[in-house]
Amino acid sequence: MHRIDRLMSPYKDDSELSRINRDAGRRAVPVGAELFGLIERSLQFSKMSDGAFDITFASVGQLYDYRQGVAPEAAALERARQAVGWRHLQLDAGQRSIRFGRAGMRIDLGGFAKGHVVDTSIAILKRLGIRHAMVAAGGDSHVMGDRRGRPWSIAIRDPRDEKRVVAVLPLQDTSISTSGDYERYFERDGVRHHHLIDPKTGSSPRGVRSVTILANDGLTSEGLSKCLFVMGLERGMRLIESLPGVDAVVVDAAGTLHFSSGLAAAGRGAGGETRQ
Repeated sequence: MHRIDRLMSPYKDDSELSRINRDAGRRAVPVGAELFGLIERSLQFSKMSDGAFDITFASVGQLYDYRQGVAPEAAALERARQAVGWRHLQLDAGQRSIRFGRAGMRIDLGGFAKGHVVDTSIAILKRLGIRHAMVAAGGDSHVMGDRRGRPWSIAIRDPRDEKRVVAVLPLQDTSISTSGDYERYFERDGVRHHHLIDPKTGSSPRGVRSVTILANDGLTSEGLSKCLFVMGLERGMRLIESLPGVDAVVVDAAGTLHFSSGLAAAGRGAGGETRQ
């Protein structure tokens, strides 16, 4: 986990990601195979979601300070939005290099780097011969095998009350990622500004409160949780239903709970499915 953080943190000046953000606007920056592969994968999510997932959102994202409750002025937001656009990331697979095609571009892998961390951790445990485990990193986790002969019970919290849960899922051998508007946010004039940003508008989507995705790997579950959150309930659920082996639990803006068809058929999540 620490190794990947040193490699991909936008907050460490000597990370490979920070080097890209410093130099890729002026020249092609050679990068390692691991980071290059993740950036390639990010473009797949961008294409699949029609740009709802876009690691170049960071050009806008850096203007927000959730601890201090700072949101950008309209003019600054509009300038930053001009630098956002996944189609302007120039990847050279032969040279394994990254270049930015627009001035002011930045990237941030916060949209699925934790999923990669969890996947890598699970792979290490498997190599060590461990067959039953849970790895958790914030809103992203993976359950491997079972828990003493029974499925793992994974609770989804109420986005507006951390002491309550909206569903409990019995799971095995599954990655779980939850994205919510309650993780990092501040409110101003009755508007909630949270860290999940629509790359096309530069502001926080407000159609849903939380999205939980179940998939075979953490990179997929975390990436799709961001896709659905930004796309909204209807478009996002259509995407999920089109993908084999993926399910979703969504709490919309009114607090209503929605399940993808696989979970709904298995008992609407609260008592039903053991995923394998």
